[in-house]
Formats: sequence, C-alpha cells, structure tokens
Amino acid sequence: MKRLSVLFAAPGQVQLLQEAIPSPQPGELLVQTEISAISAGTELLFLRGQVPAGLSVDSSIAALDGSVRYPLRYGYACVGRVVAAGAPTDCPWIGRTVFAFHPHTSHFTLPTDAALPVPDSLRPEQAALLPNLETAVNFVMDGQPMIGERVAVVGLGIVGLLTVALLARFPLAQLLAVDPLPQRRQLALSLGAHTAVAPATDQPLPPCDLTYEVSGAPAALNTALGLTGYSGRVVIGSWYGTQQAPIDLGGAFHRSRIHLQASQVSTLDPRWSGRWDKNRRIALAWELLHQIPTDTLITHRFAVQQAPAAYALLAHNPANALQILFDYTTSQTPGELPCTP
Repeated sequence: MKRLSVLFAAPGQVQLLQEAIPSPQPGELLVQTEISAISAGTELLFLRGQVPAGLSVDSSIAALDGSVRYPLRYGYACVGRVVAAGAPTDCPWIGRTVFAFHPHTSHFTLPTDAALPVPDSLRPEQAALLPNLETAVNFVMDGQPMIGERVAVVGLGIVGLLTVALLARFPLAQLLAVDPLPQRRQLALSLGAHTAVAPATDQPLPPCDLTYEVSGAPAALNTALGLTGYSGRVVIGSWYGTQQAPIDLGGAFHRSRIHLQASQVSTLDPRWSGRWDKNRRIALAWELLHQIPTDTLITHRFAVQQAPAAYALLAHNPANALQILFDYTTSQTPGELPCTP
C-alpha cells in the first residue's frame, strides 16, 4: 500500500506524492486520514512563496518543524482513525478517531501523546475545524470584550466568522462584521452579528471599543483603525507573511491612543498562563464545536486527488470558497492493520 500526500513542490506548484506508508515506532500511532481541512490564508502564503526567508514553518507543531524550503508539506488539521500502534500498550488506541496537527496526507504516524481523541458526538468534518475555532477562542481571550462594548470583526474568512460566532455570545452593544463579499456578510448575520457592511461603506457607524483584524490583507488594518474609537483596542490576528501595505498612523491614530495587539494561537498571553494552558483552551474549543453550526461554513469537499484544483479555486476564485475539506475515504481500503508488537 502507498500513502498519498499533498506537496508544495515550489511556489505556485501543487503535486501529489505517492510513498510508502510509515510504520509506527514504539510510542507512536499510525493514523489513516478521513478528512483534512485547508487553512486558506496561511496555506496560500506558503503556496505563493510569501513567507519570510529563514522563518520556521511552525515551531509549535512537531510535524511542521524546520525552516521554510521547497518542496514543502503543509497543513495542520487532519482527522482520521488509528489503524496501528507501535507498542502493545498503545493497542487500545486502534479504531479510535483522533485529531492531529499534521500536513495533508492519507496516512501518518505521530507520538501517542500528540493524538487528540475526537469526541464521539462530533463528526470528522466538525473536528477538522478545531484549529480554526481554537484560534477564534484565542482572539476573544486576547481582546477581552466587555459588557456593552461595540466590537467589530474585519475579515470574514473561516476564522473571522468563527470569531463572530463566539463574540455573539457576549452582551455587546454592537457586533459589526466587515467584508467585501456579500455572502460572507450574510453568514456573519446568521451567526449573530448585528450589522454587516462592506469595508468602504458610507453607512454611519459609531466608533468601536474593540476591533479584530483577521482578513489576512495588510491594507485592512487601515479599515480596522478607522472603525476604532479613542483608546480602543485593535487585535491583529492576521498573518501577512511578506505582504505589506501603507498603514495610516499619521492622522487621527496619533492622537487616538489606540492600542495595537498581536494575537497568535501558538502561544497564550502571559496574563492567562497561571490558570490556562493549551490543553484547557483546546478542551474549550471541543465543547464550542458542539454549539456552532459549522456545516454552513464548509463550501467544498474535494477528494485529496483533486488537491491542485482545490488550491486553484482558492487562489483564483476565492469569493466562491470558504472552508475546503480534503476527503480521503474514497481511495482507501477499510480495515485495521495489526498491532505492532
């Protein structure tokens, strides 16, 4: 048997690679993937070669450790079934559905302690959105919305919409969603936003106390600054890679005392570290996945063999795609491998 992996052969080039299925070593599990989710913004940066030279791929994820160089494997949202174990003590894992932060591939090994059991009450399609929802949880924790505040979310990709869904649970005076695409604005309203507008709207809007910039477009930071009132906070959740744009810090910003805060899910803000860790945050994200209608956010499901077409859709027609999943079930033979003694 061979496994099928998605490979960024060079900037702009997506290939499928057939290779031997790895054998789990003691302390490892072999997982047969059912679903993996594309993280559109981040993966397009890597696919386009828009990542700063010398940067590690992701130092917080063991499967993505190392510096950026092509050919490159990427992705971090795989859900599958454990089909083999490298030690008899881990054989009870066989048959369990697990989540793993791992690049797109049909089979992979990982340390037993890195496998996250998927709750029986969640489908693989829901579980594949765990990293995006954990990111949204991190944004909310970093922004610390307060009762009665006016809050805006600029950028309604999958993470932006999940952030809207979480913020809608707070007793806010206003929850504003901003995106140029009308279908995404409509989704934001269905998830609890009070108002949804295009970035260049002429609609009069009261100044926001807290604004999230999660569009992935550097120029959108100007939109976020323009929405934020005196001494307000702007949480920058976007990763821009090597993309740059002029930012207007010379006008009203200079006298506004606006606070800019970087937010990134690989770590926790030190203010939470006494009581929170990544395991607690992930446990919260699992619970919230039961409560958010994620099916409305999944727009496409491609067989993994169609990976080049999926990335072409994201690159050239992003208005028609939100969350894309890779499906591996059509090309696999069911059944479990024996437990490795």
